[in-house]
Amino acid sequence: MVGLTAYGAYVPRYRLERKTAAQAMGWLNPTVWALAGGEKAVANVDEDSITLAVAAVRNAHNGPDPLCGALHVASTTFPYARRQNAVIVREALNLPEGAAALDVTGSTRAGTSALLAALNQVASGAVRRAWVAAADVHRAKMGSADELLYGDGGAALAVGDEEVLAAFVGSFTLTADFPDHLRETEKPLPRSWEERWVRDEGYLSLIPRAVGAYMEKAGLSPEEVAAVIYPCPYVREHAAMGKRLGLPPEKVADPLAAQLGDTGAAHPLLMLCRALESASPGDHLLVVGFGNGVDVLHFQATDAVVSFQPAKTFDALLARRAPLVPYEKALAFRELTPVETGIRGEFQAEPPLSVLWRNRRAVLGLQGTRCSRCGTPQFPPQRICAVPECQAVDETEPYLFSHRSARIFSYTGDNLAFSLDPPQIYGIVDFDEGGRMMLDFTDCSLEAIQVDQPVELHLRRKYHDAHRGVHTYFWKAVPIETPQR
Repeated sequence: MVGLTAYGAYVPRYRLERKTAAQAMGWLNPTVWALAGGEKAVANVDEDSITLAVAAVRNAHNGPDPLCGALHVASTTFPYARRQNAVIVREALNLPEGAAALDVTGSTRAGTSALLAALNQVASGAVRRAWVAAADVHRAKMGSADELLYGDGGAALAVGDEEVLAAFVGSFTLTADFPDHLRETEKPLPRSWEERWVRDEGYLSLIPRAVGAYMEKAGLSPEEVAAVIYPCPYVREHAAMGKRLGLPPEKVADPLAAQLGDTGAAHPLLMLCRALESASPGDHLLVVGFGNGVDVLHFQATDAVVSFQPAKTFDALLARRAPLVPYEKALAFRELTPVETGIRGEFQAEPPLSVLWRNRRAVLGLQGTRCSRCGTPQFPPQRICAVPECQAVDETEPYLFSHRSARIFSYTGDNLAFSLDPPQIYGIVDFDEGGRMMLDFTDCSLEAIQVDQPVELHLRRKYHDAHRGVHTYFWKAVPIETPQR
């Protein structure tokens, strides 16, 4: 039996109230006021589709997975066009080097298409377990409907044939060159066609047609389905699709438009993660991906679904929030408007790619060493033990810090160092199992942190060298402010 063996979502901490954007740009396009209800999730300045994908996988499974044979990462907003983004994710997750890594992109259907490919891989016996991660961090024109409709987020699913939480039953795919959104390779921002046409000829036509075709093919009636999960940023049309399919409202999954916005390639998988948290054994779930066609995937929950829970539940992710104000800050985060960085921020030393290659396990995987003689963890990796009483030479073993618990030893807020989210906060963290490290802090305010506060470690973008086209990543400390569940 092949199916889903783990799941986890990730939602950025920042939320932008849509009325804030409407107040700023309504003078240009008054129609955005019709979309000004609720809020949307916005990635922090140091987050992108790579870091969101890593965070989602780690929410589903914290630690290396030696059984992983393939990693599929889906996004329409990858930072690199020529450098495999999935390999960066694999390095950060410390997955086996022999695991195949694949970027899946080109449409918002990429998430479900990647999941379908992973299911087929496991079913064929090519790999024992495959991971699928999807994430998008959107950029949109100021004053556009897209700016209000689309949010940022990620989701991850493990596929295997042991301890299955939801068995894969079948699928149906309809491909169509329906260009609701398009972005040329060299262009930074997408372009969309007239909204009514997108709603009527796209969502309202293609999704019911594909779902209806699968249900007829599988002999599945609306009464037998526990939930149908499909994306649609337009709330009224989302409800209308359920009616066309003969589904009562309680069987149509909440599109999360008011809380998060549509998270693109990640959205159907993110909605599936939420549905699995409340699924009962035997429930039939249909998950739908939309974009240049439609994917329909059918899962049936097993008895094991009630025994699994991600590190952070969906409700915990929603509760972890901070308002993003002012509106101009969101624009600066996505590099949509130039800002004065000052002398300290206008120059970044070019990262030597040869040095990054030699130290990739330490930089991306946060891999240090542990002395085999005295057991002391150390970072960066050392040949000679730092403990004066030991000083063993070449008696070390690899040691991962990324999933270890840690606490704040000291911290400072620096208003002289340039930051788009000032002040720059950094300090020393002590690991509960040994080891000490200096790290930047993120997703926090200076007033809300304190010494001895527990922290989690997250891969984040250290900086973006826009002149040379290089994104540099390292790990940062995220203070834990509230209970996780």
